[in-house]
Amino acid sequence: MLSTARARAALFALALGGFCIGTTEFATMGMLPEIATDLGAPIPTTGHAITAYALGVVVGAPTIAVLSARMDRRRLLLLLMSAFVVGNILSALAPSMRTLVAFRFLAGLPHGIFFGVGAVMGVAVVGIERRGRAVAAMMAGLTIACAVGVPLTSVVGDTVGWRWSFVGVGVLGLLTLAALWAWTPSLPVVEGTTVRTEVSALRNSRLWIAFGAGAIGFGGMFAVYSYVKPLLTEVTGLGVGLVPVVLALYGIGMTIGTMVGGRLADRSVLGTVIGSMVATIVVLVVIALVGSYPVPAVLALVMLGVTSQVLGLSLQTRLMDVSPAAPSLGAALCHSALNLGNAAGAFVGGLVIAGGMGYLAPAWVGAGLTAMGLIVVLAAGRGAPPSFVGTPSAPTSTEDAVRDLTPELSSR
Repeated sequence: MLSTARARAALFALALGGFCIGTTEFATMGMLPEIATDLGAPIPTTGHAITAYALGVVVGAPTIAVLSARMDRRRLLLLLMSAFVVGNILSALAPSMRTLVAFRFLAGLPHGIFFGVGAVMGVAVVGIERRGRAVAAMMAGLTIACAVGVPLTSVVGDTVGWRWSFVGVGVLGLLTLAALWAWTPSLPVVEGTTVRTEVSALRNSRLWIAFGAGAIGFGGMFAVYSYVKPLLTEVTGLGVGLVPVVLALYGIGMTIGTMVGGRLADRSVLGTVIGSMVATIVVLVVIALVGSYPVPAVLALVMLGVTSQVLGLSLQTRLMDVSPAAPSLGAALCHSALNLGNAAGAFVGGLVIAGGMGYLAPAWVGAGLTAMGLIVVLAAGRGAPPSFVGTPSAPTSTEDAVRDLTPELSSR
């Protein structure tokens, strides 16, 4: 295996990638009014940029995972981060709303598969017995992005313009690219892996039930968070300068949700999915009822960060439980599901706002979306998943990758 210092450096590079991707995913939501004003579009229409990014994740994750089935994982990570940099720089240069939507779609393509391949790489560098540490490193980058990166992009957007926020993310992407190049090892795919074997991993009804429940249920959070800035400034009555503070508090809530969600999922994955969906519905209803009052509204948004992150983690675990031995594809599909929820939530939330129902209406819509996801789980998603990958009869591709890579890592 790699030395301890080298393994930590590799995990840092992966976490930095998670920070970059998490920042750009949520950055648009904190700059929506500025983008709308600059490009001459109404806020609901500007929300299509959020939807486009999410759809890029949905399309890119499984497609790239299948097409890159035979590619060395390190090389794939470098190519994905390069595409990420290009997509964000193009977003900064977008001359119109239409081109921004197209460039946000391109920027979203590498998102899901980066997390999927990054998880496999992380397990490889620390060993299968410490796989939790590898996954936690990726998720830590994402949650820190919500607590630090997204508020910073909001501040930059307010002071020097939203375009510079995307430029900053692109520069961070270049730093991540250098870190991945310097610290991650070569990681060939498991012998026998082909496009056909990756596609065969999709023949699993429970996988698609979990996917659908996540895509619908997680849309509730995004229906509100996509329009959080105008909600806070026009309904709650907070000043623009306080929005980054609320975004940071939301990120702290997500961090708490990460810590709580992992422990709850260890006890019962499906129970945590159901419980977190119920909790998210309750919080969304509370936001709809108290959104006009600053202190209750901010507290409710922080709680939404907690419950949504517990939901996201438990859904990811459920998807991994029911997926076949194709780790990159299985983990990538989780992000496709969550970002399909992102696209649906932003789109439906924009529709009710455009219909003149106000910025509290998305909270009611969000509660309905999460309730629909809960119905899917209760009606069709219960029961034990297929045999866990990793049993003697069905070794995981991750385990095989670690075992096959050990001689090479020892020599580096």
